[in-house]
Amino acid sequence: MPITPATAAHRSSNGTDDAILLELVDENGTTIGTAEKLAAHQPPGQLHRAFSVFLFDEQGRLLLQQRALGKYHSPGVWSNTCCGHPYPGEAPFAAAARRTYEELGVSPSLLAEAGTVRYNHPDPESGLVEQEYNHLFVGLVQSPVRPDPEEIGATAFVTPGELAERHAKDPFSSWFMTVLDAARPAIRELTGPSAGW
Repeated sequence: MPITPATAAHRSSNGTDDAILLELVDENGTTIGTAEKLAAHQPPGQLHRAFSVFLFDEQGRLLLQQRALGKYHSPGVWSNTCCGHPYPGEAPFAAAARRTYEELGVSPSLLAEAGTVRYNHPDPESGLVEQEYNHLFVGLVQSPVRPDPEEIGATAFVTPGELAERHAKDPFSSWFMTVLDAARPAIRELTGPSAGW
């Protein structure tokens, strides 16, 4: 299995074997090349392929993760269940399932595509930029999570109301509301009207 800890992005800048490459895309999501992970996030950012996963329990609650404090990008903030970047040539669906298992120790059920969204979100804390063409996925989590502490500081299942309360008082990733809003139609289809999404 490939080495994927966030720290590899720092080591990769000096040309070692740990270089993690991202797939650069045009505005239509067509692959146009590759770039090293950290370099792609340096201002003004290079548009690259990414994915975001939203998993729900059987009560329709969203699984959030708090990014580990050791991560080089957006440490300690809350965000969606899982997000990341496919390796060049890796299907976004495969990457989403792979990283969900690597980070949370679970394989999602009924994982389904939920569209794409393109955004440009600078992160004021790190100075890095998220220029992403993001593939969205929704699904269910039906077994206990086993988070990797190098990736995740904490997890929480939240209702829409609990999310609003948490979002008002805790720091969230700069991209969270953009990807959540883009995925809402698929989320409503998955969770049903009673869940309130």
